[in-house]
Parts: sequence; C-alpha cells; structure tokens
Amino acid sequence: MYYLGIDLGGTNIAAGIVDKNFSMVAKGSVPTGREREYTDIIRDMADFSKRLITDAGLTTSDIEYIGIGSPGVCDRENGILLYANNIKFNNVPMAKEMQKYISLPVYLDNDANCAALGESMAGAAKDVSDSVTVTLGTGIGGGIVINRRIFSGFNGMAGEIGHTLLIADGELCTCGKKGCWEAYASATALIRQTRAAAEENPGSEINRLVDGNLDLINAKTAFDAMRLGDDTGTRVVEQYIRYLAEGIANIIVMLQPEKVVIGGGISKEGETLLKPLRKAVKERLYYRKDDVPQAELVAAELGNDAGIIGAAMLGMQGGF
Repeated sequence: MYYLGIDLGGTNIAAGIVDKNFSMVAKGSVPTGREREYTDIIRDMADFSKRLITDAGLTTSDIEYIGIGSPGVCDRENGILLYANNIKFNNVPMAKEMQKYISLPVYLDNDANCAALGESMAGAAKDVSDSVTVTLGTGIGGGIVINRRIFSGFNGMAGEIGHTLLIADGELCTCGKKGCWEAYASATALIRQTRAAAEENPGSEINRLVDGNLDLINAKTAFDAMRLGDDTGTRVVEQYIRYLAEGIANIIVMLQPEKVVIGGGISKEGETLLKPLRKAVKERLYYRKDDVPQAELVAAELGNDAGIIGAAMLGMQGGF
C-alpha cells in the first residue's frame, strides 16, 4: 500500500507517493497560484495528485489515503484549514473539497508539523521518540513530536516557537509583536543582520562577495565571509548563533526532547553551525553537568521532502 503526501506552499504544491518503508517512489510539484480562489487551488492539487499516481504506474486503489501539510492553523479532526495568511485561506474545508475529485480519506495538518513528523519517522530523529524540529527559513517553523505523534495543543496551534519572546520590545515581527525569536534567528533575520553589518563595514568580505550589491546577500553570505577570515562576517555569525541558541535552550528547558532537529537552508552549514551552537545552547541551560542526559542537536536529513513524507504519514498517527 502507498500513501500520498502533499506539501501546500505559497509558491508551489509539492507532492509525493510514499511506501510503507517511508521511501518516496514518485514526487513532483506545480505552481500554487496563491492569488486564486481556494476551489481552483484544491482542484489543481487533486489533478496533480491523480497525474502523479498515474505516472508512478499506480491507480487510486493503490493509495490508502492523502495527507496534506498546509501553512496556517488546521482543524485536524474535521479537515478544515482555519486560517493561512500566505495563501489567504479562511475556514476552507480542505478534506471535503479534495474528496470531490478523489474518493480517498484525506488528513490535514500544519506544514511544520508534517516536516517534524517526517524527520521523526524517516529522518534525523527516527531513532528517538521525542523530538522538536526547528525550520529556519523566511520565518521559524516548529513541530513537536512526543511518542512519535504530533503535539499541536487543543486548538492546533502548539509549536509556533518562532513567536516566543526573545527580547522585550525588540525587532518588529511579521506577526505584529515585537521581539519574537523569529525576528532574530530566521534566515530573513540573518540576511537583515548581514546587510546592516555590510553597510557599517564597506571594506568587509561580505561586500566583495556580492560585488557591492547588498540586495544579493543571502543567509549563506556571512558564513562565506567568515570562512574567508572576515571579522565582520564572523561577528554576524557569532551573534546569530547566540540568538539561535537562546530560543533552542528555551525549547529544551520546556520540553526536554531527545533531539532538536535543525532544518531549512541554514542547516546545510552542518557542523560549521552546529558545533558552536551546541556549545552556546549548553551554556544557556540551567543545568550543565555532563552526567545529566542532554538533548542532541542535529541537522535535518530530509530537506524539502520532509513535509511531503510527514504529510504522507498523517493517517498513521492513530497507530503509532
């Protein structure tokens, strides 16, 4: 039997077919066209799903169910997307709408939760029961897995770790609050910090790496400058790691997961990021004795497939 997972994003609809061993047997994507009506977007999701099934040499009867990971707040029990800002969905009956086109059970959850479930079942946290996945992107996504099941609170909103407070009355966050962790430790925040440092230090390697065009700065630029021995790049990275460590230490103190999985493009820095991050996190915990078991910080393994694989696992949540 196979399972179909969909990762609904503001730019693309990515989907894949996963087997019982959590291996992807087919995948692809199509543009979302997020300015359209939800009925049109869901129809495209269904059409693309059917095409993917056919291209894999399967039929609908080979698929046990469809799982959808979506941005926003989900009513998992009823398959309703209550609110999603970047695709402008409000109280959308996702499951029922999909079933107009494909007669299969449909499960729905937040996309960050799905990524966390994917890493828990088939990725960096597959060997532990309790984990938290932190995705560093435009914002900071988070997913909490306890006993290999997603924990999302009574209202589906648990795990929004990017909007925990880091600095009172600090940087304005996209959510409207000031001082959120996301405003300091997301990839967007790192780009802003790198740009500010480049403006203050025009002779730095940061400026040379982008030929003086600061609009070309990305989340990798400061790390690249640091590798070249640039003091400005080094300071940016060190401060960024401190911001990141504060939030991760808070997660560990609250939840004590066996693993904290770091995903998103910045996680590709590997040990360049993780080695100093582990040290900085340990310094911020209220206990530091080596004989006390510590949460392990690791890089995500599944990349962009995490959300698809996790969505494909949603129907199994009652059976773990």
